[in-house]
Amino acid sequence: MPEGAETRRPPAILVDEVAKTYETGRIRVRALREVSLQIHRGDFVAIMGSSGSGKSTLMNILGCLDVPTSGRYLIDGVDVRDLDEDDLSDLRNGKIGFVFQSYNLVPRTSALANVELPLAYAGLDRPSRQSRAREALTSVGMATRLHHQSSELSGGQQQRVAIARALATNPTIILADEPTGNLDSRSTQDVLRIFARLNAEGRTIVLITHEPDVAEQAKRVISLSDGRIVEDRRFVGVHEAARPAHDAGPARLPVEQTAG
Repeated sequence: MPEGAETRRPPAILVDEVAKTYETGRIRVRALREVSLQIHRGDFVAIMGSSGSGKSTLMNILGCLDVPTSGRYLIDGVDVRDLDEDDLSDLRNGKIGFVFQSYNLVPRTSALANVELPLAYAGLDRPSRQSRAREALTSVGMATRLHHQSSELSGGQQQRVAIARALATNPTIILADEPTGNLDSRSTQDVLRIFARLNAEGRTIVLITHEPDVAEQAKRVISLSDGRIVEDRRFVGVHEAARPAHDAGPARLPVEQTAG
């Protein structure tokens, strides 16, 4: 790779002056207010905020599950506004793995079959699906629970299956929405250790949480309130670097610098 080539790569995630407004009859709710941020490849970011802060709306936009009312959102330099539904689905399925608080596993279905699902949607044949699903489950410590149904697994085990499912397509970005919200303290630590390992392997992790002790396991913590970024902190070893809210977002980048 030529010298300096890595520094010219666009960030994994670029959110540029993104706003989101919901309208129900005469009621207008501004869920996000001109939010800007960059998340670089291999970062581990926690997004914090109380109920109504806009963090879930931001997560939905990052996951291409919703679209902003205004502003730009780019993944690896690709502006999602330029994609049709098929391209958007391909981008979402190929680059992003989702982990949810409620696990979202198919009931009365084995762990192995749950992890195979995104691979089936991707068109892989059954032997390939099973091989990759087994590998993903083994990587999260579930090799002995392949054929157990969801109801036969503890909450922590179900969340590990959900993480394995997110990993099955080998995404570069993991979006986790309150992944420890339903877990006891021991299972919470198990899940956080898995995320730390995945991050150490090079994956970009974005974790939504309202729990400060969970957020502090990340390398960077972004706090939202009333749809705005109010703080952006990065941890450097045991020392914490903080920026005031007005510096929390990235500079608006010219299109030619982010087109990748």
